Amino acid sequence: MKRTPASYLPPITLQDRKEIPIHQQLYDWFRRAITGGQLRPGQRVPSTRNLAAELKTSRMPVLGAFEQLLAEGYLEAFVGAGTYVARSIPDDTLSRPAEKARNGLQETAEKRGPRRLSRRGVALTNLPAQSWLDNLGAFRVSLPALDHFPIGVWSKLVARHSRRPSRGIMAYGGAMGYLPFREAIAEYLGAVRGVRCDASQILVTTGSQQALQLSAQVLLDPRDRVCLEEPGYPSARHAFMMAGAQLVPISVDHDGLNVEEVIRHSRSARALYVTPSHQYPMGTTMSATRRLLLLNWATRSGTWIIEDDYDSEYRFGSRPISSLQGLDTDGRVIYIGTFSKVLFPALRLGYVVVPKDLVAAYFAARDAADVFSSTLYQAALTDFIQEGHFARHIRRMRMLYIDRRKALVNALQIQMGDMTELIGAEAGMHLVALLPPGTDDVEVSRKAAQKGISVMPLSSCYLTTPRRGGLILGYGGVSARQIHDGISKLRMCVEKD
Repeated sequence: MKRTPASYLPPITLQDRKEIPIHQQLYDWFRRAITGGQLRPGQRVPSTRNLAAELKTSRMPVLGAFEQLLAEGYLEAFVGAGTYVARSIPDDTLSRPAEKARNGLQETAEKRGPRRLSRRGVALTNLPAQSWLDNLGAFRVSLPALDHFPIGVWSKLVARHSRRPSRGIMAYGGAMGYLPFREAIAEYLGAVRGVRCDASQILVTTGSQQALQLSAQVLLDPRDRVCLEEPGYPSARHAFMMAGAQLVPISVDHDGLNVEEVIRHSRSARALYVTPSHQYPMGTTMSATRRLLLLNWATRSGTWIIEDDYDSEYRFGSRPISSLQGLDTDGRVIYIGTFSKVLFPALRLGYVVVPKDLVAAYFAARDAADVFSSTLYQAALTDFIQEGHFARHIRRMRMLYIDRRKALVNALQIQMGDMTELIGAEAGMHLVALLPPGTDDVEVSRKAAQKGISVMPLSSCYLTTPRRGGLILGYGGVSARQIHDGISKLRMCVEKD
């Protein structure tokens, strides 16, 4: 068994009782900790010198306790490597009291029944299992081509800032984020997405999900109504549910969100969540007419619009579409973006562009949440953007995703053309394959997960029951060979359903 190298000081408390010598107290504590599982086999224990210093006692009683534990086989010593808990404990019967205590606690908890949670906690607990998140194979949604990320360049930039970090990088950062990074984001958004903002309006987050959670906390009170696309992004639904909001589903068609339906049924809505440039998950683009109607409605009704622009960098069939925020003249749009899709998810950096009169509230909400994002990564990504690596990476990935999209479409048409209908294959990093009527897409997703395939059921994006099931297939992080093999396995899952 591998030995644990670290030797942490255990929480030993010595009692000032003369009838029990210190060496006996130490011996009893270590034996109980070892047989009860508090100290694991192979775990290193402190040296006698360090333990005596920590306990503020003479080294002699510590040596005496260790000698007895070594003699009885509870500890074992290695020359030049220290002292460890024995890999095989001689007296197994001594572990029974600890096991009995644990079983007793379990039995008590079962008799008491489930512990009390909030309504939101119960709702979250009852969410269905997401089997499609169990692996990173084909066709994991929102996963970029990690093997094509310029890790060499990135490593040098991180090393540049970590080799001799400034106090600003190592200390607490500001809740709004690293100023040079916010300036780089503002310049990028203005040039590429038509967003009208300056660095003072940009708040750096750990991703789009935190931006949604902050927006829910700042904009909503419990029971406030929030309009969402139907089908729509499940994690946005969860963020608003956590704020206690009432969710109002609004249908989506080939022109995006049905704004007329919003106007008819949602006059009292406090906020509306929308993905206008690339609707999630159906892939449609909101028309210019609907964008203007939506902004006019928001101005008249005083409703906040939360625009999620999660992967707008990747459009293949037409020219890039500018942001809804860029058309807003009344400061009603909160614009959310992320680097998870264009770089890599573990980076955990995103941003939200906040109207100027809401900056103070968002600042306070972020400070109350987790204060700030990693300044080291913000500094490295600032250089990555300003030195041109970001733009080059997006151009390379756009060409790669065009090829992978074609490979996926071809594989679906050849192997599953008789059982699927494709939607949303002109942009982003995923498409939707509608299944034959009556097919249970959740069951197909579960079977696919057992074969190492990650497919997200379309029904998980609905608040209501969909008329037809489907699968959301990500192609960003999957090679042409994986696409071919994955579709072969997927066909078997659909045929057996």
